[in-house]
Order: sequence, then structure tokens, then C-alpha cells
Amino acid sequence: MRHPLFAAFAVLVLAASCGSPAPAPAPDPEPEPAPVPTPDFTLPADNTHNRWSATIPPVLTVPSGAVVEIFTKEASDGQITLETTAEELASVDFGLIHALTGPIAVEGAEPGDLLAVTIHEAEVQGPGWSGIFPGFGFLADEFTEPWLRSFDLEPGATEARFNDRITLPLSPFPGVLGVAPATDEMLVTIPPRENGGNMDNRHMRPGATVYIPVQVPGANFSIGDTHAVQGDGEVSGSAIEAPMRLVVTLEVLPNPRGITEPEYETDDYYAVTGFDPDIDEAAKKATRHMIAWLVAEHGLTREEAYVLCSLAGDLKISETVDVPNMLVSMHMPKSIF
Repeated sequence: MRHPLFAAFAVLVLAASCGSPAPAPAPDPEPEPAPVPTPDFTLPADNTHNRWSATIPPVLTVPSGAVVEIFTKEASDGQITLETTAEELASVDFGLIHALTGPIAVEGAEPGDLLAVTIHEAEVQGPGWSGIFPGFGFLADEFTEPWLRSFDLEPGATEARFNDRITLPLSPFPGVLGVAPATDEMLVTIPPRENGGNMDNRHMRPGATVYIPVQVPGANFSIGDTHAVQGDGEVSGSAIEAPMRLVVTLEVLPNPRGITEPEYETDDYYAVTGFDPDIDEAAKKATRHMIAWLVAEHGLTREEAYVLCSLAGDLKISETVDVPNMLVSMHMPKSIF
């Protein structure tokens, strides 16, 4: 027969084990955002162009390492306002799309270098819009009627009401950033190219540094098509297109690996891009670029790098609509090294 004291002790132990669990530890606090450096230069939004060409002269020249405050227009260059209706989208002049602020020449930049663009801040400056243009978008053959929604955003806005039930947190970034191409032609800004351009990559946001191969002396950097929020792929053909204030650092770096398409990084990951009219080929290019980075920077064999891309790489469809090219990116977490 058990001793009564033993039975009482067992009851106490059972009661303790069935009681409320200990409170979970408090989550780690969010890291403090990096301080935004004081700009050395300011470029207002009336210094714009909407083509890529080596013949467009710079409106500002800065030394390498300069911090520049840049203001941008929304993608339609003022053609779409809060009063615009969906029926009026047919009159939008696509020849005016992408009013880019710049070009900015960076002293010492030469073909074969990299221009490192560190994005410190992106702040919405006013109303935005998102819509469907017939004939444009990933599912253009299915969505054949114009559609438009405007967003009455205040400067510094952090969220947008999509409808009465849906609120979107904003994550502003520039849809277009790039350098002048080595051509005298006036190239449209719609597709991404070797010079960067319309990459519509939502991860190129504050906290990221984008590396763009320099094509012409001075680099002649431009930026615009700013997006208040966008998903990977930008499948309908538009984000919330809004004017913005940006703060960036422009620095000339060597290009020892000879990268030919933009790459970027944050504190958390390194990333590469690949563009092509065929999305499978774009994904293959991004994978090859990541293999090259892993071999050069981390001493892996090509076989090791290929398998590591399979185990830890994260392929992302950055944009699907900027014809003729689609853009695929691959992220590799830095925490594994």
C-alpha cells in the first residue's frame, strides 16, 4: 500500500504538470533601421527623361560616394490623376511612360566598373494609382477591359486602402534604376537590360545595395517609376504607381568578376538577376550567375555551388510584363556561411 504522503506528492506533481504553461519568451525586438545619411546633393523631379541613351547629357555630376536626395514622378508623368477614369486610360500616351530623374554622372566611373547604388530611404510623396491597360499584363488575353483604382496617399503614407476590407502596408521602392547604355539610340524604358532599367524588383528597396555594370563614362544614372507597393511579378502590369522621395549613395567600384547584369545584396542575403524573353532562360541565367558568385566569393566548386543553389537558393519571378524581357532573381541567405 502506498504511503499517504507519496500519494499527496504525486497529486501535486500532476497538478503542476497540467497547469498553465510558462509564458513564452518575448520575441526579439525588431532591429533599428539604419540611420539615413545627410544628402550631399538634391535633384528635383523636373529633371526627367524617358529613354535610355548615351546621348542624354547628365543634369548633375557627383563624386563617388555622394549621397543624393532624388524626387521622382509617378509612372505616367502626370497623365493619370485622382480624377482619371478607367475609360480615359485609352488616351494615355505610352511614349511618356517612365519619367526618370537624371541622368547623374559619377566622377571616375568607366565602362567595366560597377556602380553601387545603396538605397537608404524611399518615401511616398503623393497620390498613386494601379490599373489594367488592355493588351498589357501577364494575362492580357483574359483581362481585355480597362480598370483603374486611385489611392489618395499623403506624403509619408505607410498603408493604402485597396477596398473596404483590404488594407495594404506600403513598401516603397524604385521600379526603374539604371545607367546609360552604350548606344546612341533612344531606347524605350519598358524592358530590363544589362544596364538595369525597368527591373520592377520589389527587393531593391531601402536597405539594399544594387550593383549595375557601367556602360559609359560617368555611368549616367537615372531612377524613377517608383512603386508604393508591388508583389513579385507585377502580373497586372502596374504597382501602386506614386511619386517618391529617395535617398541613395552612388559609389564606383571595380568589377573583378566581370558581372554583366545587375546584382544586389542586403544584410541578410546576396542576390543576382537574369533577364530574357523566355522565363525559363531567365531563371537559368540567374542560377548561373549565383553559381559564379558562390565559386568566386566562397571557394565552392561549380558542382557544390549548383547543389547549394538547389538547397538554399530562392528563385523569384521579379517581373513578367516588361516585354520583351522577363526578370528572375535568386537570393542566397548569408546566414549559412
